[in-house]
Amino acid sequence: MVNITLWPRFKFGIRHAPEQLRNANVRNLWEDDVHPHYVIRRYAEFTASLLQLNAGYEDGQMELNLERLRMAEDDLLVKLAKLFQKPKLQTVFLINNYDMIISVLKLMWYLSPKLTHSLWFSCIFPEAGSDGGKIQMHFEELLKSNTSVYVEELLLEHFRDLIKFVRTRASEDGSERPVTASEAESIVKDFAGRCKAAIKLMHNDMITSFSNFICDKETLRAALTQMLLYYSRLSDCIKKVSGRSHFEVVWLEMNQIGSIVFV
Repeated sequence: MVNITLWPRFKFGIRHAPEQLRNANVRNLWEDDVHPHYVIRRYAEFTASLLQLNAGYEDGQMELNLERLRMAEDDLLVKLAKLFQKPKLQTVFLINNYDMIISVLKLMWYLSPKLTHSLWFSCIFPEAGSDGGKIQMHFEELLKSNTSVYVEELLLEHFRDLIKFVRTRASEDGSERPVTASEAESIVKDFAGRCKAAIKLMHNDMITSFSNFICDKETLRAALTQMLLYYSRLSDCIKKVSGRSHFEVVWLEMNQIGSIVFV
């Protein structure tokens, strides 16, 4: 009797939830805050609840409804992000929300034995799939891509001249523009003088931007990795500078590596 009463209402609610998200007034929902949005948190918790209910049943209609709901959420989140004027704030907002959704889903996996078994089964038999796992992987990919965008934006704020120099003087196809000593000297001195301070500023930016300490730590690691890649390409350019002694090239290289590694 309870099922007969609740099921029609449940079906109505789950079918119309994506439509409600798509028709939401974005400007009324928007808040000038890059931390996770309350509507997106409700989506994450609602999705986690539905995944728990569907664990062990693998109802195809439920999985279809979850996919429609996810697509509507993606659309709403991007619309909310676009209301921030600065591109970096848009990216930070997306990262915080994707990270929050992943955290809620991971907690669901931990608390639900049925879902843990379902995830384990899908890892051994990938063709069987796991809707909860697919949803989490979707947001992990979005988090990864937006983190890369944020890292590039942040590095450009602090090392724009270096990045521009490297991009214009060295290319992956092997073609390079000639580099003179005078061109490289100002870039190298600027990088050496500001490297440590810039890393601290970037870290402070992450601390104030991200809600999750782990996300902050992973983003800092990604930023340092990308900065080292740019530095490596800069070193390759310097080695080919005409008019510099071998000693100068080696000294500059060791000096820059030491400045980065021991920060």
